[in-house]
Amino acid sequence: MNLVRWARETLAGRLMLGQMIVLLASVLTAGLIASIVGPEIFHAHLLQSGANASSPELGHIELAYREANAVVLGVALLTSLVCAVIVIWLVSRPLRRSLSELTDAARELSRGHYSRRVRAVGGGSELDTFAAAFNSMATRLDDVEATRRRLLSDLAHELRTPIATLTIYHDGLYDGVTALNEDTRQALGAQTDRLARLAEDIDDVSRAEEGRLSLDIQPHQIKDLIGDAIDSMRAGYADKGVGLLFDRSSESDLMVDVDSARLGQVLGNLLSNALRHTPPGGDVTLSARRTRDEVAISITDTGEGIPATHLPHVFERFYRGDTARNRDRSGSGIGLTISKAIIDAHGGTIAAHSDGAGQGATFEILLPQTHDSSLRH
Repeated sequence: MNLVRWARETLAGRLMLGQMIVLLASVLTAGLIASIVGPEIFHAHLLQSGANASSPELGHIELAYREANAVVLGVALLTSLVCAVIVIWLVSRPLRRSLSELTDAARELSRGHYSRRVRAVGGGSELDTFAAAFNSMATRLDDVEATRRRLLSDLAHELRTPIATLTIYHDGLYDGVTALNEDTRQALGAQTDRLARLAEDIDDVSRAEEGRLSLDIQPHQIKDLIGDAIDSMRAGYADKGVGLLFDRSSESDLMVDVDSARLGQVLGNLLSNALRHTPPGGDVTLSARRTRDEVAISITDTGEGIPATHLPHVFERFYRGDTARNRDRSGSGIGLTISKAIIDAHGGTIAAHSDGAGQGATFEILLPQTHDSSLRH
């Protein structure tokens, strides 16, 4: 790329060309003013000093002044111009490097190379901030791409088992090896239910994460929501021999604006999750408390616990860990992902806490509190 094309087509070139034009205009203006105004002032001072206006020596003196002034001014302005060009080149060099780095990184990012990052090359605070924002965007895109690949891999894994089971039974029935009896119907029904549940769960979490989840927000008392969740799970807990407790000393009269069906789905997921990971003889306790302008609902169990390495991932789709709480051994494996999406849609947060394997775990939901006291009863 030649110099003219570089100056015309690049931002750094245009900036440098603009500075050069301003500098040349300044030099020409200074020279023109000095050549016009200087001799007149010099002539006036000569007359004030007593020189004869008609003296031939006066013309030679003024001519000498003009020539000396032109030489000195020309050399000074040319030296200033060269120095200014060097300074402009050195100052714009980091800008050129920064813009070139950003351009190359953006080009690589558009090609799907999300691991590319921009180095801070000293182009100024604005460009450094832009580079940091660009790197943050690239990191998020890289994470999204990694999640997408993992989702496709895990989805294929989840589909493989029911499809393989259905294929085996289909081949057995076709070959006459397997009879269509009650056991066969139950096995086929279980696998088709599993596929249907997986499809519904993926649709739910997608709609929730995209903000397309419809919510019927109404004020509800915490004790009613927790009571309904306990009633729906009481039989399953009794069958396994796990205690299901409600901490009556907690502030259960608090009000929250929620979709009761969706929050019931979340509490059901968390209670089912706690039941799977709590051995017989253990306990699961629900409680509620006020924290600033929010209401915290806690579900604490005395079960397997969650290792520290798994805690940041328990709400990820299909995350696999030996004791990861979102790994539903009988379901689709995205129960906690759906729960988080529902709570996010309510403007709340959900988090998991555990002291480690064998130390139990606590899931805490934070929801905005209803401030209208007339709704309390």
